[in-house]
Amino acid sequence: MKKTVIVLLFAFVLAVAVSPAAAKDLKVGFIYVSPIGDAGWSFAHDKGRQVVDAMPGVTTSYVEAVSEGPDSERVILNMARKGYDVIFATSYGYMDPMLKVARQFPNTTFMHCSGFKLNANMGNYFGRMYQARYLSGMVAGAMTKSDILGYVAAFPIPEVIRGINAFALGAQAVNPQARVRVVWTKTWYDPATEKEAAKSLLDVGADVIAQHQDSPSPQEAAQERGVYSVGYNSDMSSFAPKAHLTAPVWNWGPLYTETVEAVQNGTWTSQALWPGMEKGIVDLAPFGPMVPQAVKDMVTKKKSLLVTGTETVFVGPLRDQAGSLRVPAGAAASDNELLGMTWFVQGVIGTTQ
Repeated sequence: MKKTVIVLLFAFVLAVAVSPAAAKDLKVGFIYVSPIGDAGWSFAHDKGRQVVDAMPGVTTSYVEAVSEGPDSERVILNMARKGYDVIFATSYGYMDPMLKVARQFPNTTFMHCSGFKLNANMGNYFGRMYQARYLSGMVAGAMTKSDILGYVAAFPIPEVIRGINAFALGAQAVNPQARVRVVWTKTWYDPATEKEAAKSLLDVGADVIAQHQDSPSPQEAAQERGVYSVGYNSDMSSFAPKAHLTAPVWNWGPLYTETVEAVQNGTWTSQALWPGMEKGIVDLAPFGPMVPQAVKDMVTKKKSLLVTGTETVFVGPLRDQAGSLRVPAGAAASDNELLGMTWFVQGVIGTTQ
């Protein structure tokens, strides 16, 4: 009897020792470039963080409104020194500071959003938002009367340029006369500047305003003028319900939980992740009530083709603004070409500077 009790006790202790519940809790940190109340980029990332925070054996925290550059290095370094196991840095300008810190803390897992650099303990990730951009362009192209679509854009980097091109191609697919006018704000989150940029586009005849910005200000400007808008990051329809057609939106929860689970399981490896609509990372917000059913059906059909991989967005022939052939007929742009895109397709009015 005594031997049986000892054996059972030993088995219990062994089970506890190897139980996932007995494993070290993970501390996961997130760094945001704008306030989480922006309803946009950081808001969407924080929704993903909340999913991670609900995972067993995981605690999370975040720092918001962190400027790119030296300030971000200080925040990343502080998290690493405090023993965070996984650190997500969610803005392009955090890439080099994160890489510098990652080299100093080889036992910490670092993940950088929207960049391209890797280290043994640093991966990068993004989503194929250009797919949803294309679909939103189809909606805009179908709804415009002036054939002028305005685009309030943040910084002239490949991520933003790629999205503008996808939006333009989607618009031209349903309305060959559609043109996209671009204004750069050189900001990620500056509601006043973004609204003024939208107004400048409205002044030259744009009757749909799209954006790569974190606030709903461009959409509010559109509603004030009685025209349409296309949002970004999250469903911002409550800010401009009379204008909001739809929006390309993020759902970071699946990617964040998958990454943290891999760290928990010891299976994480440094790599560049770029999932799309097939993984649910990017999507299209619900259509506004002003969008006709025929347009909804057309866009939904195209979405299903993108999800299955039957069709893609950047298929030739594609020419740049100067008329030079960039993607030959019948060919599709490679991921490397998309990640390094610094040119506008024909039909986009503006510079890439």
